Amino acid sequence: MRRLRLLSILPALTVVTSMLVSCKPAEQPTAQQPRPVRVVTVERQPASEAVSLSGQIEAETEVNLSFRVGGRMIARSVNVGDRVKSGQVVARLEPDPAENALRVARANLATALSLLTKTRNDFNRQDELLRGGWTTRVRHDQALQAFQAAQAQVDAARASEAAAEDNLAYTELIADAPGHVTAIGAEPGEVVQPGRMIVQLAREGGRDAVFDVPARVIQDAPYSPVVAVRLTSDPSVRATGRVREVAPQADPVTRTFRVRVGLDNPPEAMRLGSTVTGSIALEGAAGISVPASALTRAQGQPAVWIVDPAASTVSLHPIDVERYDLARVIVAQGLEPGDVVVTAGVQALRPGEKVRLLGAAS
Repeated sequence: MRRLRLLSILPALTVVTSMLVSCKPAEQPTAQQPRPVRVVTVERQPASEAVSLSGQIEAETEVNLSFRVGGRMIARSVNVGDRVKSGQVVARLEPDPAENALRVARANLATALSLLTKTRNDFNRQDELLRGGWTTRVRHDQALQAFQAAQAQVDAARASEAAAEDNLAYTELIADAPGHVTAIGAEPGEVVQPGRMIVQLAREGGRDAVFDVPARVIQDAPYSPVVAVRLTSDPSVRATGRVREVAPQADPVTRTFRVRVGLDNPPEAMRLGSTVTGSIALEGAAGISVPASALTRAQGQPAVWIVDPAASTVSLHPIDVERYDLARVIVAQGLEPGDVVVTAGVQALRPGEKVRLLGAAS
């Protein structure tokens, strides 16, 4: 009897269970979170663009001091960083070979002078005899030729003596102008050849700020611009200058041009080798610019994502690019002042997608 009662109740329980399940509310889909993006509010830029580049201070004139004769260097009185005065001896060669050569030259000169005296006396004697008719014209001419040859030997001996004296003087390396030693090319005890750099000297009297400049900056720069230079470690130390020299050929690796800016009355804090920052204003047309990171493509054309502030959604807008600068893009058409442009996360956006602004700087 109990089994019969359970069997009769089961259909009713099944119907009640089905009704409860059908009355359960449906699960709501999870709302998508707005995507965080970084943005900028575009504005119309002025006609000029400021460009800053890093460089270093170098001497306006830098020379290599070297011996004019070869030999073994026995002394060097300066090191890197030392200040050198004009006329100071900075290095010496072993003088014995030059002194011996000078002694030989002086001995040869003495011999030539002795021969010159003898031939002069012979010629004077033959000259008197010829006037009195006591000698022949042949002997007179022979005496004249011997006298002239002796005179030539004396001249050659005196030239050899002067050259030997110069070579002895060249064993001392003398600075011809004041400056600071920036490099050393040889140590005492080495045998050096003529022309080898012994001391590199940065002469006093002028300093340059040297920069590696891209070609576009050189093309857009005005004629003879005034360059503002400041010390990187202390921006309060400032100076101005003008372009003094532009390399005619670009560096094969960096494709930049070496530019030397002559500084007007540079402060003492701008020492040789100091890192400086130079700034100039480039001429150009006024327009709207956006960071290069904001640029994307739509149907093969440049485009940017613009945010609708009211709905917090993005839409893709094609633009016409006027030119590409170092880190920005100058827009000719497609943007208006006040538009909010996405600068980070542009590759992951979809049209109409909700976004959350992380920054809205101009």
